[in-house]
Amino acid sequence: MPTTGPGSPAAAPVVPGARLGLGGLVRTPGFRRLLAVRFATQWADGMFQAALGGAVLFNPERQADPLAVAAGLAVLLLPYSLIGPFAGALIDRWDRKRVLLGANLARAALVVVVAAVVLSGGAGAALFLPALAVAGVSRFVLAALSVALPHVAPRRHMVEANTFAVTAGAAVAALGGATAIGLRELVGTGDTGSATVTLVAIAGSLAAAVFAGGFRRGQLGPDRTDRRPSTVSSVLHGFADGARATIATPSVAASFLALGTHRLAFGVSTLLSLLLFRYAFTDAGPLRAGMAGLGEAVVLAAAGLGTAALATPWAVRRWGRPRTVRVALVVATVTQLTLAALLSLPIVMVSAFVLGLTGQVVKLCADAAVQSEVGDEVLGRVFALYDIVFNVGYVLAVTSAALLSPPNGVAPWLFAGAALLYVIGLVGHDLQLRRARATAAR
Repeated sequence: MPTTGPGSPAAAPVVPGARLGLGGLVRTPGFRRLLAVRFATQWADGMFQAALGGAVLFNPERQADPLAVAAGLAVLLLPYSLIGPFAGALIDRWDRKRVLLGANLARAALVVVVAAVVLSGGAGAALFLPALAVAGVSRFVLAALSVALPHVAPRRHMVEANTFAVTAGAAVAALGGATAIGLRELVGTGDTGSATVTLVAIAGSLAAAVFAGGFRRGQLGPDRTDRRPSTVSSVLHGFADGARATIATPSVAASFLALGTHRLAFGVSTLLSLLLFRYAFTDAGPLRAGMAGLGEAVVLAAAGLGTAALATPWAVRRWGRPRTVRVALVVATVTQLTLAALLSLPIVMVSAFVLGLTGQVVKLCADAAVQSEVGDEVLGRVFALYDIVFNVGYVLAVTSAALLSPPNGVAPWLFAGAALLYVIGLVGHDLQLRRARATAAR
């Protein structure tokens, strides 16, 4: 399989097995430009998500119960997961430069619509339907970024390249969220202020479109497509193709299981934490409750993501991907049990850092497994399935927690249940790796 796609700029020279290093990656023009698209895209995502969350949960002109919070999170995360198997097939057939350019322009237009609805005081379907469209296009862009990465970085350095791109991108998304929180303090927390913050998010989408326009046609792939005679046929078979490719590669299936259980557990923690910041916590020294405290937690989670960027390549070189994933799941289990036993504002803040770190380690290992072990002709469809695991599980967990949690989020037993989910992930991960070893021994 080629290291880079046709027309891709030559990567920095590497010695097999050597570290390319951040400097070598950034000096690669294609990687640098794709990174700029990712940063602009994810900053806009962070801005939009925080703006919508503020409009629903922390807007004094609106009231939010646990199910309203769950509905808002579902709006942000479900759309692409529902159409992903089909969109993934299109990513495997369409020029990915055009996908990145057109989708970012479409998202900017949709954000304007959402801002107008927020300004008018719209709620329910009037607000959530256009927000669903924004989130759906956003997930489409992120999937295209993931499948384009092997075309601008050597495959032997996928862990390294993906670690930096995804982790830095997530940190930029957190920065976008923090920007939205800070901007709300300046422009106000009512509908007018929420609409203003939402509208600012179009800047990131427009910048991403400009950066994407700098790629040559075909530079990001696909190098080849499946042999089905039409795009329609390929689209209709998208989900089955992605599932078959995943099941056929036990190491990828193991990564999916680990990531899926993490997202379930993280969904429970997220819902409870949002309710705790809104209804249960009070300020404790420099730590704040309410929207300000949520902003502090976002910053700590972003610090965890940054730490993962440093820790994951080191851990993978020392232990290998499977053991790195297992260590991350064990640390997350202990963190959830600590939350259950010692539920307080300081413990939640520390947990935001630790769960941001461990969850990102698991995700980076899963990303690398998919990008290095799945063929380019089905990569978009496998990432579409990946997106379903990543987001549908999260939304299911958030919804379940919303139904089971008390209104103020004080539910230690739910945090303990999240710890059990991590244990299930450990067991499933191990079983899939045993299947891999058994297959290799035949």
